Amino acid sequence: MKDNELIPLIIQYVGGQDNIKKVWHCMTRLRFDLHDFSKIERDQIKELQGVVGEQLTNDQYQIVIGTHVQKVYAALTEELGIDAGQSDKTGSEPAKKKGFFGAILDIVSGVFGPIVPAIAGAGMIKGILAGLIALDVLSNESDAVIILDLVASSVFYFLPFFLAASAAKIFKTNPYLALAVAGGFMYPSLLDAAKLGEVTQFSFMGLPVPVINYSATVIPIILSVWALSYINKYVDQYMPNVLRTVFTPTLTLFIAIPFALIATGPLGAYVGSLLASFIELLFNLSPILAGVVVGGIRPIAIVFGMHHAMTPIALQNFADNGFDMMMPMFLMTNMAIAGATFAVFFKSKSKKEKSVVLSAGVSALLGITEPALFGVLIKYKKAFIACTIASMAGATFFALLGVRIYGYILSSIVSLVAYVGPYFWFAILGIVLSIGIGFAVTYFTLKSKEVNSH
Repeated sequence: MKDNELIPLIIQYVGGQDNIKKVWHCMTRLRFDLHDFSKIERDQIKELQGVVGEQLTNDQYQIVIGTHVQKVYAALTEELGIDAGQSDKTGSEPAKKKGFFGAILDIVSGVFGPIVPAIAGAGMIKGILAGLIALDVLSNESDAVIILDLVASSVFYFLPFFLAASAAKIFKTNPYLALAVAGGFMYPSLLDAAKLGEVTQFSFMGLPVPVINYSATVIPIILSVWALSYINKYVDQYMPNVLRTVFTPTLTLFIAIPFALIATGPLGAYVGSLLASFIELLFNLSPILAGVVVGGIRPIAIVFGMHHAMTPIALQNFADNGFDMMMPMFLMTNMAIAGATFAVFFKSKSKKEKSVVLSAGVSALLGITEPALFGVLIKYKKAFIACTIASMAGATFFALLGVRIYGYILSSIVSLVAYVGPYFWFAILGIVLSIGIGFAVTYFTLKSKEVNSH
C-alpha cells in the first residue's frame, strides 16, 4: 500500500484528524497522543498493509511502521496540515494528566526519537573506526583517524545541543533559547576548568556554580530545558507587550542559564551518575543477576516502546567511564530475536509468510527488531518466550566475561567491528549463543501446526 493510501486510513482509524492531539516518531514507530483513545479501531489498523504492529501503552498509541517511518511521518504531517518539525495538532484543549511513568516515557521517547539517526550513524562510524585501528588498517596518529574521529565523536561531545533542540519541542519552548542553555553548559571556560580539575566551583551572586564537564551528558540538559520552558512562559506572561521582543529573551536567559548551572545541571549530573552507579552495582553484586535482569526485560521493553529509557544510562556510562556494559547485552537481545524469528521461518510453509518472516529476521540482525517482534514473535508466545530466554543467556554470558563497548553503536551484526580487540571472540561466541538458543528453543517448542494455522 502506498503512503498516500495508508495515511488517510491511519488518520481515520485513530479516530479522525480532530482526535489527534500530538504525533511524533522514533526509529520505527508513529507515536500518538489522542483526545479519546476509545475511538481507535485497533483491529482495522492491524490489518493495514504497511503496518507491522500497534501498541497502546501509558496513554500513548504506537503504530509500528518500520525503518521508513520518517517518510510516513512526513506524509502524515502534510496530510494533517502541520509542519513536520512540530508535533502538535491542536493546542486549545488542556492535556490529560498522565501518570509519572507515562510522562517520563513520553519525554524520553520524544527527546531521543528524532536524534537516534544522528547517534546511530555516528556510533557506527565510531565502531568501524575502532575496528580499523585495532586491525592496524589505520594508524592512530594518522590524519584520516583524526578526521573520522571528529565525524564520529562530534555528535556525542555536543550531545547537549541535540538534546536541547529535541527537548524544546517536547516542552513547547523556544528551541534557540534551549540551544543557548546548552551553550552555557558547553562554554570553554566551564569545560576547561572541569578538565583541568583545579577549580571545583565558581560563584555567582553568592551562589555556588559547580564545575562539571557536561559534554556527552543527557539528563542535565533535559531537566534544564524543562525548567527553561516554565521560566520563559512566566517571564513572557508578566512582561509588557512593548518590551517582550527584547526583554523576554534577555531576562529568560539571565535566569535560565545560571539556574541550569547552579541547580538543574548538577542535579541532572547526579541523577545520571546515580542511575549508572546502580547498573554498575548490579554488575558488581552479581554478573548473572545483571545478565538475567537486563537480558530478560529488554524484549518486553522494546514491545512497549520503553527501551529508550535505557539509552540515557548507557550514554552516562560512556561519559563517566569511557565504556558501557549494557549495550553489548542489547546486541544479545537483538540476536536472540533474530534466532527465534528464523526458527519460525523454517516452521512456516506459506511462501508469503516465509518472505515476511525472513525479512523480519534480517532486520533484527541489522538492529531493527520491531518487525520481528510485532510481525512474528508476539503471534507465537513460545517464540517470544524463547527469544527472552536466549536474550538472558547471551546477556549473562557477556556479563560474566565483562564484555564492554567503548562507543554508542546500533546493536546489530554490523556492530561487530566495534568489538575488534580483547572482546571480539567473546562477541562472536555471544552472537552464536543467542541466535542458537533463540532458534533451538523456538524450533523444538513451537509446533508447525501453530505457525501454519494463522
